[in-house]
Amino acid sequence: MPAPIRLRELIRTIRTARTQAEEREMIQKECAAIRSSFREEDNTYRCRNVAKLLYMHMLGYPAHFGQLECLKLIASQKFTDKRIGYLGAMLLLDERQDVHLLMTNCIKNDLNHSTQYVQGLALCTLGCMGSSEMCRDLAGEVEKLLKTSNSYLRKKAALCAVHVIRKVPELMEMFLPATKNLLSEKNHGVLHTSVVLLTEMCERSPDMLSHFRKLVPQLVRILKNLIMSGYSPEHDVSGISDPFLQVRILRLLRILGRSDDDSSEAMNDILAQVATNTETSKNVGNAILYETVLTIMDIKSESGLRVLAINILGRFLLNNDKNIRYVALTSLLKTVQTDHNAVQRHRSTIVDCLKDLDVSIKRRAMELSFALVNGNNIRGMMKELLYFLDSCDPEFKADCASGVFLAAEKYAPSKRWHIDTIMRVLTTAGSYVRDDSVPNLIQLITNSVEMHAYTVQRLYKALLDDISQQPLVQVSSWCIGEYGDLLVSGQCEEEEPIQVTEDEVLDVLEGLLVSNLSTPVTRGYALTAIMKLSTRFSSVNRIKKVVSIYGSSIDVELQQRAVEYNALFKKYDHMRPALLERMPIMEKTATNGPTEIVQTNGETEPSVLDTKHPPPVTQPANQANDLLDLLGGNDVVPVIQTTLPTKPASAGGELLDLLGDLSLTGGPAPAPAPSVPTSQPPFLLDGLSSQPLFNDIAAAGIPPMTAYNKNGLKIEFTFERANPNPNIAVITIHASNSTEADMTDFVFQAAVPKTFQLQLLSPSSNVVPALNQGTVTQVIRVLNPQKQQLRMRIKLTYTHKGSPVQDLAEVNNFPPQSWQ
Repeated sequence: MPAPIRLRELIRTIRTARTQAEEREMIQKECAAIRSSFREEDNTYRCRNVAKLLYMHMLGYPAHFGQLECLKLIASQKFTDKRIGYLGAMLLLDERQDVHLLMTNCIKNDLNHSTQYVQGLALCTLGCMGSSEMCRDLAGEVEKLLKTSNSYLRKKAALCAVHVIRKVPELMEMFLPATKNLLSEKNHGVLHTSVVLLTEMCERSPDMLSHFRKLVPQLVRILKNLIMSGYSPEHDVSGISDPFLQVRILRLLRILGRSDDDSSEAMNDILAQVATNTETSKNVGNAILYETVLTIMDIKSESGLRVLAINILGRFLLNNDKNIRYVALTSLLKTVQTDHNAVQRHRSTIVDCLKDLDVSIKRRAMELSFALVNGNNIRGMMKELLYFLDSCDPEFKADCASGVFLAAEKYAPSKRWHIDTIMRVLTTAGSYVRDDSVPNLIQLITNSVEMHAYTVQRLYKALLDDISQQPLVQVSSWCIGEYGDLLVSGQCEEEEPIQVTEDEVLDVLEGLLVSNLSTPVTRGYALTAIMKLSTRFSSVNRIKKVVSIYGSSIDVELQQRAVEYNALFKKYDHMRPALLERMPIMEKTATNGPTEIVQTNGETEPSVLDTKHPPPVTQPANQANDLLDLLGGNDVVPVIQTTLPTKPASAGGELLDLLGDLSLTGGPAPAPAPSVPTSQPPFLLDGLSSQPLFNDIAAAGIPPMTAYNKNGLKIEFTFERANPNPNIAVITIHASNSTEADMTDFVFQAAVPKTFQLQLLSPSSNVVPALNQGTVTQVIRVLNPQKQQLRMRIKLTYTHKGSPVQDLAEVNNFPPQSWQ
């Protein structure tokens, strides 16, 4: 058989291939020749064939049939064969294949070989792909080589020991005696690998960490010698002595000094020397400085040293290298909470990074800019961030708008500035703001009583300029409906009032109803605004005509609103002023979350969950009943809450008595934002006659409701009446799970005030299947002899993805049919 071609010739031949198919054909032909040679046990050219096979493996072609040939080469006595054999083993074998166990004896023999280079090959292979079984069998040999005087073997043995510790952590103590003299070695290679070994041991064992803290002075001495040593051609990299070893020592010092005062004190001086004496003109020096900064910020360092570290990061921000600027911004973002004032000094440089062309740097700079906002710089920072919002890419607008909203809410110097800032965001990035921005801004405007005239005038002007930003249009429509009389009367004192007639205002709102840019939600806002103006303007006939037109709209929600508003004009005209009166001030129930407001015919009302109720409106009893009849839907809150318990505080105490571990101090579940609901409630005016509305609805069945929908868990209630006793409501809960993992150990608990009686039956299961593949059902029976409005507090506990979850919620929006 002719001699196989050499590796160099094979590489040259493969590189001449013009297509992938031609290269594949060459590889297959050569693989066939190599297989034939292996079958014939050709020892002469086995090394050459395995070398060619490794090259093919590097190109991505299968080479597993050469695994056993690698073992034969390892067993050979020739160094060239062993070298290729061990290289092949590292590339073609791993601990998932049982073949690697056949190597254990060969590696053990080579670890005791008389030639250091053969021992080095065995150490490299064991440190690269040794399994836990191999590491247990050969750890003794590795530990023996770690104590040898040969620096070539010691550095390889130290790295191999790192792999052994990772695979078998309990063998860590075996290497402890050998580490005593490692740091006294002069050879930089041994020092480097020794520091890596010590770092691994400290990270994996608190006991080792305490043991090695006594080495801090020795590490400081090594680092000082590296800084002060003169030029050494063997270790010099861009004028710095062995930067790789310096970085490793700084990393180990960071681990040793964390949460330890004595160790931190011992390394403060050397860290200051490194920070001030390292050359920053080359990337090598910047790498050392960055590691120094991380160490300073992680240990219990002095305040002056921390300021020095932040100043280094500030210099990084001026570097031309984008990667260094990104690293500096990321590090400053981590430290801004602990060293806020020091980071503030670099505020102008950070803001300049918002103009960077690199999107990653811009995002980090934006996040850091928001972290730097406080009450002293809010005006200047918002000016820069709003300018950034005007010119940034669409991918940044949503996050930037949310950040501006949060910062303005937290640090606004005045209500006028707050309103102006949010309106600026809505006009420039209205399409990108979060869904809760509309109700939040409405709540802000409602509570700023002295700013109503100014706000409605500003929003009216903005509406004339642009109707494409839907959140802006929705807020404007709501404000015009509420405060249209202030707009027409020209009562604005903050700026020059504009002259607007009633017809001009109605023209704008009617334009929103027919505009192609308006969404169904926006049209609902506009129609409700027009309806409100019927009590504020004199053009009632025109408003009646507009409302009646939309009684036949193809949009069911808009049609329903129009039909209900038409009924107000006809049968309930005496109630219209009370229904459409101006909104009271909304109370916030959470300091950091969105204001809890609920939907009332497209308007916003204070949540019934609030502990502070608005003062009741004094009206005749029959008019109050008419109001309740009119607004008796399944997702609305009565304006006059006559069915609330007379003592809300004691009711809360009764709930607390029933479920002692349920805290009543937390806020209830967030209510929906004031937008047009997607689900269609029953027509509110169906069946209006001399009989009460509720009886007709009850005859048609009680509509279901969603009691809880959070983190993928959805709880729905369905209702029915017990035939023998109409005072008993039977509620069936249906729990579904839309996440990708099952919810196990599911427990549903409920509590009601003591005027009710509750019976909770056993659930169908305690596992809620993932991806809505099934539901868990449970029956609740509630006895309500006094026919009071039903209130319930629920507690949910379950395990999801291995973590226990517990949540509380109040359910107060039961359909009136369920308790009347």
